[in-house]
Amino acid sequence: MAGNSFGQLFRITTFGESHGEAIGVIIDGCPAQLTVDLDYIQGELDKRKPGQSKITTQRKESDTVKILSGVFEGKTTGTPIAMLIPNEDQRSKDYTHNVDVFRPSHADFTYQTKYGIRDHRGGGRSSARETAARVAAGALAKLLLKTQGIEIAAHVSSVGKINAPNVSIENIEDFIAEREKNIVRCADPATAEEMIEFIDSVRKDGDTVGGKVSCYIKNCPVGLGDPVFDKLHADLGKAMLSINAVHGFEFGSGFAGSEMRGSEHNDIFVKSHLGDVSTITNFSGGIQGGISNGMPIEFKVAFKPVATIMKTQATIDSQGNDAEISGKGRHDPCVVPRAVPIVEAMAALVLADHWLRNRNSILR
Repeated sequence: MAGNSFGQLFRITTFGESHGEAIGVIIDGCPAQLTVDLDYIQGELDKRKPGQSKITTQRKESDTVKILSGVFEGKTTGTPIAMLIPNEDQRSKDYTHNVDVFRPSHADFTYQTKYGIRDHRGGGRSSARETAARVAAGALAKLLLKTQGIEIAAHVSSVGKINAPNVSIENIEDFIAEREKNIVRCADPATAEEMIEFIDSVRKDGDTVGGKVSCYIKNCPVGLGDPVFDKLHADLGKAMLSINAVHGFEFGSGFAGSEMRGSEHNDIFVKSHLGDVSTITNFSGGIQGGISNGMPIEFKVAFKPVATIMKTQATIDSQGNDAEISGKGRHDPCVVPRAVPIVEAMAALVLADHWLRNRNSILR
């Protein structure tokens, strides 16, 4: 199966299935001498792992990561880094009901048609469980970016029709601390309580709901991104749209920008007394012409409702006959609280890759 690798210079390849022995990732291209903070990497995985609260799936996985290669005495060696995360709490019997029946809005039908075979246990390779490997790799990318002062932070900005007001990202550490005070990972406390109550009511009704994650990247240098097809926002868009359940991506003013006039939308350049160039507004979302301009990079990622619902639905079986199916097992009523670290990880992978590529863009 193709399509399991991502990135050019900072390149990852993930492997494993939801109900297999383990999932994992191979990272190639990470520079040598990077200090590897295993506690930090595990902390990022802990934010994504299942069983965190009443509004997430109750599957119990510790998601304990083990580094198999590429690190010696706490530092990267410049060789491929292998990370392994064992699966500990599979319940494959929860999926015996859909061996020959296609779950609506899942990958069952498309995988079966494309490959002639599929792993019905939790969706196999199409399961969001695969994203744990991305988070592990993304955590390493974030450690690399931190050496350059680049910071990445995201939060849940909407659930259903509940939207959080704009929040300050002046201090990323304070932003993250506020976000982590609640189980929905929204940096606005009042909105967070409303979101939690709504998600719990949807869960009790046997249904699911979608939402949005807003992400911010600070201290990104000018110059990341390449013309024409490797624009920074294009690669960010591909990264985000590769995440399970993502149905939308917008950066800067996004779709709202299409309703504005150029005189309103143009970001006016100014120069400080220190010689730093910035813009008065940031409708460009920190990217112009596909290249970072030094302003904060801002984008939103929209997640659809989780496809597995605890209600009976009409469908068809593998022979094309009419059938019915009801959700079983342990599933998230809303994916966005656990998607926050995934969005950050994919953003970090894109930025790390482009940062490495940019080092050779000009003769120095």
